[in-house]
Amino acid sequence: MQRKKEGFQGQKAVVIPRKIISDQCADHPVISNLYVTDIGYYPRARYHYRERLHGIDQYIFIYCMEGKGTVSIKKNSYTVEAGEFFIVPANVAHSYMADADHPWTIYWIHFKGASAAAITDLFLSRYNGYKGFKHFNDKTVQLFEEIYEHLERGYSMGHLVYSNMCLQHFLGTFLYPKNDSDKTTVGQHNMAIDFMNRHLDRMLTVEEMAGSVNLSPSHFTYVFKMKTGFTPIEYFNHLKVQKACQYLLFTDLRIKAIAYELGMEDQSYFSRMFTKVMGVSPGAYRERRSG
Repeated sequence: MQRKKEGFQGQKAVVIPRKIISDQCADHPVISNLYVTDIGYYPRARYHYRERLHGIDQYIFIYCMEGKGTVSIKKNSYTVEAGEFFIVPANVAHSYMADADHPWTIYWIHFKGASAAAITDLFLSRYNGYKGFKHFNDKTVQLFEEIYEHLERGYSMGHLVYSNMCLQHFLGTFLYPKNDSDKTTVGQHNMAIDFMNRHLDRMLTVEEMAGSVNLSPSHFTYVFKMKTGFTPIEYFNHLKVQKACQYLLFTDLRIKAIAYELGMEDQSYFSRMFTKVMGVSPGAYRERRSG
């Protein structure tokens, strides 16, 4: 069977010179945490095949737009189809290839940096493996094109910083996509937060929040914490404090009046909650920000 690493009609790729990476990226205060080493696009890549028995010292991210292929990482094998992506950790044995009958079209990026391992671990944790799915989104492709086009123009510091800041955004759209596969859960989660924001002048109960999305309090609390990392009451209090910060910055309302606007008649309770979240008292926050 014919196999090749590259050479596909319409392909494009940029390989950053390793001296540029070592001299201008690896120690840069802004981009050293995450930076591109190679980037490319292979359309309908028939016979595409790569095998690295010991991996490489870069992290690999590949997003399949059309067709399909297969990937093997350590002892895990996957079929990758349109809308799916996979990530390969550095120095890990792997191979991947396009399907013979329906060869894939892929966007791919190799990256490194101080945060690269942690970002990869976040992918593995969030998707319970090396492969995930993301609905097609024009913004995602536009971000890829932004990265590619700036690097294609050369390696000035401006191009390097801009493209690598875009890389963080690009990967973030896969880690936390708006069109999550669990649309019902995401919709309920967003509806609950909207409900909280509409009632910042009250002291809502978990029962009221859960009722706004037709869930039992226990199930709502479990799902909400899974999505946000906070209990509903903790999250609601954070929204109240966020609103309090706006009152403190943009109005002359007294602290007691702000507490009342947020549904709290006990100013001391409000001050304790604010201090716990912000690390300073409401009065100190107002003085610090206006000083």
